[in-house]
Amino acid sequence: MFPYDSTILSTVRRTPQSVSDVLNMMQTIDATCIDTDGLKWFNWLYWQVTQAVKTRIDGAGFTDPTWLAQLDVVFAEFYFNALRTALTGSPAPGCWQAMFSVREDTRITRIQFALAGMNAHINHDLCQAIVSTCRALNRPLQHGTAQYNDYTSLNSTLDSMIQGAKQTLAARLPGTSIPPISQLQNVLAAFDICVAREHAWDTAEALSVLPDAATTTLLKSINGITAALGKSLLVPIA
Repeated sequence: MFPYDSTILSTVRRTPQSVSDVLNMMQTIDATCIDTDGLKWFNWLYWQVTQAVKTRIDGAGFTDPTWLAQLDVVFAEFYFNALRTALTGSPAPGCWQAMFSVREDTRITRIQFALAGMNAHINHDLCQAIVSTCRALNRPLQHGTAQYNDYTSLNSTLDSMIQGAKQTLAARLPGTSIPPISQLQNVLAAFDICVAREHAWDTAEALSVLPDAATTTLLKSINGITAALGKSLLVPIA
């Protein structure tokens, strides 16, 4: 879709080993994308969020920083994998494809792309990343644990960043302004990061005890619902 997609593909073919690796890969994507690429604005917001997480990890702000750092890396891999899949011509999950397929649509605002990516990543990917991380590090997956408390302690920071992004990115892809009164606020109201993260944890608990066949069915359903929400977030603004 863009002449530099091969550069992005080369970047996401790498496997991050640390939060710093994740940040470096996101920085490369940001530097590669032009402003009229919707991918740039999701990646930009995700980079901001990841930097905030790293700052808190480095500052001993979590009870179990090893678990939180591992979750951050595993979680980011879902984004990189979806992007790699799409750029190689294979079908990415529908929730991601909803955003990737309209990267060039200049009628859509930057914040819509940012939140559509967050929708796909949190509502579809996060539950899987939580399960994978807890299993890999042999941590309990339930409410009330140190891991859950670390996880939810990020909510206020992330919500604040989302609210700030709604102001910073409230422009069309080329940077032009939108009408002072538009349906944008109604579109953005469809996404609440704190609610989405709590639902992701609940889903992770369910996934951790379901048999494989039921897990596949549930994830297929989640993908379909998340894709529908993503499309509603990406309605062009008049």
